[in-house]
Amino acid sequence: MSDSVLRYRRNPRHNGVFAPLPPMDRTLRYFRTLSSGKITLWCYLIWWGVTVYFRFDPTPAIWLNALGISAVIGVALKLSVGGAGGAKADPWVTFRLFWMPFAVSSFSSLIKGHGYVLIFPADLRELAVSCAACALFLAVVVLLKRLSPPGAA
Repeated sequence: MSDSVLRYRRNPRHNGVFAPLPPMDRTLRYFRTLSSGKITLWCYLIWWGVTVYFRFDPTPAIWLNALGISAVIGVALKLSVGGAGGAKADPWVTFRLFWMPFAVSSFSSLIKGHGYVLIFPADLRELAVSCAACALFLAVVVLLKRLSPPGAA
């Protein structure tokens, strides 16, 4: 959904003119209108965040390598989706093209040697927190979608 649609709504008190939404309304509308793909991306971010919380390592090499990989792969991804020129890209799409390689690289460095199976930690407490955080996010999104007025975008 375009940014302009998320920021404005018809205001009956202003003769049908679009009026700015307050920040909380924009946030609620954003989460209420999330596509399944973006919900999945949010769950990835939550999973990464929980992993960073449990496995954080302040070693600069991990984070500098992740930044370097992010730059190289991010540029390649940007070029692959037509970012060298042409139409102006959505800033959030560009951010995600650089963020995802950073997250993958840092995640793989942080979990190395900790008994993970694919993306799942061996530590049951960490696994439970990761699953619960994603489930809570999903529950909030579902609740927002169900509580939205009919026809609300």
